Amino acid sequence: MVVSVRDVAAAASVSVGTVSNVLNRPGKVAPATVERVLQAIDELGFVRNDAARQLRAGRSRSIAMIVLDAGNPFFAEVARGAEDRAAEAGMSVLLGNSDERSDREDAYLDLFREQRVNGVLVTPVDGGLDRLSRLRTGGVPVILVDHEDPGHEFASVSVDDVEGGYLAVSHLLSTGRRRIAYVAGPGTIRQVADRLEGARRAVAEAPDATLEVIEMPALSVLQGRAAGEAIRARPAAERPDAVFAANDLLAVGALQAFTLMSDLLVPRDIALIGYDDIDFASATVVPLSSIRQPAHLIGYTAVDLLLKELDEDGGGHERTVRFRPELVVRESTAG
Repeated sequence: MVVSVRDVAAAASVSVGTVSNVLNRPGKVAPATVERVLQAIDELGFVRNDAARQLRAGRSRSIAMIVLDAGNPFFAEVARGAEDRAAEAGMSVLLGNSDERSDREDAYLDLFREQRVNGVLVTPVDGGLDRLSRLRTGGVPVILVDHEDPGHEFASVSVDDVEGGYLAVSHLLSTGRRRIAYVAGPGTIRQVADRLEGARRAVAEAPDATLEVIEMPALSVLQGRAAGEAIRARPAAERPDAVFAANDLLAVGALQAFTLMSDLLVPRDIALIGYDDIDFASATVVPLSSIRQPAHLIGYTAVDLLLKELDEDGGGHERTVRFRPELVVRESTAG
């Protein structure tokens, strides 16, 4: 049997309004009465219906977050940072995984709007922000995560991925590599495109260098392994001498293809660098060089921006935060 507020009121010999005050404004109730109501709650096993209360109030204590791949350790750490900041504010984070699909992103946006979340943190699947604009116009604040809005309509937290791509390929060139392959995910993903732009800038500074783009359908270990196997199958003279992977998952897959399934040596035959510097990067069979992003701080800062947008007196705060990436050199490029 579901215990109601009326049941608690009857057991404590008080009104329903008094029970409501004990739950929401206990300072307005005499201490002895508070004690009696709390005792009735314990004895009856009453659980307050927060969902109904939130609907009446018009908002919840939840923040929604939609990421491209919840299985990617980078986004897991971003979500952890968001949870930590939300907890400080007495809120929780509801996580959605778009799986790099715009239809799933739309479904989550509908779901979270129906649940009347306080706001949405989202890493968009593509550059189209029209749906998010309508959500914002409807009164739901939106913060872009790991994505910057060129129109400056949305507050955002991101990393300069053009600089990150430039750092990665400049490092490969500095080790004497000249035939660079960029193993990428879908070009519609803004981060993938920006990292490619940075890679091209670096190659343009080395007249004898070339850049080949190998686009894969997803930013996953399996797709990285498939790209690595295709590279390994080429005649030695046609292989790149260095690979820049758009994220560490792709790099880990390529590393498996190079080292576990053939006699190719990393970095002697092919140097390899990833992006994100997930925890696993330093523990691979050949420790992986990578471009580090401050994942936890990205999530933490995104919630902080949302809280400032929710604060009616919080005008004038910084709405665009861009972190700089960091080159982390390990044995996969400098062994």
